[in-house]
Amino acid sequence: MNYNNTLNWMFSQLPMYQRQGATAFKKDLTNALALSKHLNFPEKKFKTIHVAGTNGKGSSSHMIASVLQEAGYKVGLYTSPHLKDFRERIKINGKEVKKIDVINFIKKNRDFLSENKLSFFEMTVGLAFDCFAKQQVDVAVIEVGLGGRLDSTNIITPEVSVITNIGLDHTQFLGETLPEIAFEKAGVIKTNVPVVIGEFQIETFPIFEGIAKEKNAPLFLASKNDNSNYKTDLKGSYQINNLKTVVKTIEVLKSNGFNISEEHINNGLLHVVKNTGLLGRWQIINEQPKVICDTGHNKEGLMYVLNQLQKEEFNKLHFIFGVVNDKELKDILPLFPKEAVYYFCKPDIPRGLDASELQQKCMPFGLKGAIYSSVQTAYKSALESALKSDLIFIGGSTFVVAEVV
Repeated sequence: MNYNNTLNWMFSQLPMYQRQGATAFKKDLTNALALSKHLNFPEKKFKTIHVAGTNGKGSSSHMIASVLQEAGYKVGLYTSPHLKDFRERIKINGKEVKKIDVINFIKKNRDFLSENKLSFFEMTVGLAFDCFAKQQVDVAVIEVGLGGRLDSTNIITPEVSVITNIGLDHTQFLGETLPEIAFEKAGVIKTNVPVVIGEFQIETFPIFEGIAKEKNAPLFLASKNDNSNYKTDLKGSYQINNLKTVVKTIEVLKSNGFNISEEHINNGLLHVVKNTGLLGRWQIINEQPKVICDTGHNKEGLMYVLNQLQKEEFNKLHFIFGVVNDKELKDILPLFPKEAVYYFCKPDIPRGLDASELQQKCMPFGLKGAIYSSVQTAYKSALESALKSDLIFIGGSTFVVAEVV
């Protein structure tokens, strides 16, 4: 099997949430624990930091990894989903794992993976832990895939748990209310392990406080921090909250014996993209006309992104917009600027919502534009139509952004 054949087997053999949605979601740690045992418990061979939350967990994970790299640690980084290449999910010191590592893992464990009917996400988490153990990383930053309590990553006992914030996303799996979702996210809180909470609401704080107390986990609130002295190369004013969460997390790690200086923190925060290769967060991919893309896709994430968009100076806004078919559009469409020209398109995955259906659902909200056969066709049309003083924004879904970065 070559690399592409291996990926095709992984993608087609078992459900994959990224592509198929609800049918791929599994609320159970049985398989993750079984694979860990089969691999001789690789996650026990290095230190970890566990990052959960509705928004900001990807950016925060990359920031933490960047700071640790600057401090001289060999750092594993596991995140999801990927934008271009599957190996973006598993990095060591900012470098994607080798294709041969992916091939060999599947080749060696294929029978076990098939017999036990592991999901795509479960096998990917196992692959990440196996790679980190074999490469002898000092510490790995592990981003939760979905939820927390029953997420496949939740077999680790980290140095610190992090919950960035709580919003209404994936409600079909995690619950319909903020407290219900907070309970699922708080599942990453472990006995005697410190937990950092980024942002919280009146409804969610008692959940965090109660579970932390029950597990004797020291609780730290990042929102009380004044981090005005720190800057990051990640663009977008919404990174301010992530910055607070990261700095508080680093403080906790320092108190637990990690050797991290102020210089390491400053350099790490200023070189996140260079150190980790992060894509798709308020990423400027063209000038004149300015083209910005961002992977924000739920209500809270889009509120931050669209607020940031209002701060930009431009003559006319061209908005390339596509979503997945399980998106609660009635919650997000009122946030969108009515004065923009929309380019409706469907991301190239089975879960993508048909562009004509998206156009129909947008019309009652005063969002007008034409239908395009693909993201690339929409982007090409926007580039041809836009003046140098205009702005093109690409978003609505991670999968739309993936087709242009």
